[in-house]
Amino acid sequence: MNYVTGKVIKELREKNKMTQKQLAERLCVSDKTISKWETGRGLPDGAVIADLAGALKVSLAELLTGEYTENENRCANMRKVSFYVCPVCQNVIQAVGKGSYSCCGILLPQLEPEEMDEEHEINLEVIDHEYCISIEHDMNKKHYISFAVYVTSGHTEFAKLYPEQEAQVRFTKKGHGFIYIYCNKHGLYRIQV
Repeated sequence: MNYVTGKVIKELREKNKMTQKQLAERLCVSDKTISKWETGRGLPDGAVIADLAGALKVSLAELLTGEYTENENRCANMRKVSFYVCPVCQNVIQAVGKGSYSCCGILLPQLEPEEMDEEHEINLEVIDHEYCISIEHDMNKKHYISFAVYVTSGHTEFAKLYPEQEAQVRFTKKGHGFIYIYCNKHGLYRIQV
């Protein structure tokens, strides 16, 4: 397991515009203790790590790995939606901005759309003000399309798909945006509509 480094503590403290003394007061330790942590002459005790993460405004996982995310989508444009899928339980997290999410004890990476290929080609028809989507794809218990999502600038519509059903979905047309599909073996794909 990784352990928090002095460099990370100092970087996060400065990012939050705190002095060593201010951080020390929040944690009920001395400012000399903070200085020791930041210069590598000591490490925070396990009992104070969660409080340290809270004071530095990051998750415990972010503090320990030194990799923290900052949400750059402050205006909450839905077209900048992010997806995270747990490899253990297949839980799906949809977020309007970047974040740090974990499930089943695993820090989840943000899914990036793959280049479209023949196996994951999204067939799109417009019928009666609806997008009718079909994917010619295996839908067995080991390899299937797990979900489809229609995203516009102000709306998302999520459809969960299951093995042994047809890989077809209908979404009410609400303007320009993206349609995403997620294959449980190969990842995320999208088309612009």
